[in-house]
Amino acid sequence: MTLHLVKPEKSWSNAYQSFYLEWEESQEQMIPWVIAQFPDDMDKLLAFYEDHHTGNIPQNWVPDTTYWLVDEERVIGVVNIRHYLNNFLLESGGHIGYGIRPSERGKGYANIMLQLALEKAKELGIKQVLITCDADNVASKKVIIHNGGKAADDYVDNNGNIIHRFWIGD
Repeated sequence: MTLHLVKPEKSWSNAYQSFYLEWEESQEQMIPWVIAQFPDDMDKLLAFYEDHHTGNIPQNWVPDTTYWLVDEERVIGVVNIRHYLNNFLLESGGHIGYGIRPSERGKGYANIMLQLALEKAKELGIKQVLITCDADNVASKKVIIHNGGKAADDYVDNNGNIIHRFWIGD
């Protein structure tokens, strides 16, 4: 099975809707945040992604690029790469957010997706990548460390949640 990152496109519409519906049925928080955009109108969704990539975004947001991790027929995961950090992202969001569809977790896909996303971040000129995860997300912490994450100071949000922060790169 060959896995690769693709920019979202119409040819993956049915596969992405399957991904989305599986996540919705799980009733888990949709991570990264971009997957919470309902995919009933693929043209609208693709325009949303393009606007974010080109910087046509709300004030105080940063440009970002979304990729889908796919095999020959399915969308396995989604990764969102923020092009630079604002104060919020520096504290708790980081450069990269990613998620694997619920039925495919624990199979090593997150490691592959993060490795590929780090290559895409380099292409965007990001030399040092900040990645964060909630303190109770042990699986994500392992993925980040496996991909070279070096622990930085934790951040505690307004609700008392502890966010682990890791730097990867030069």
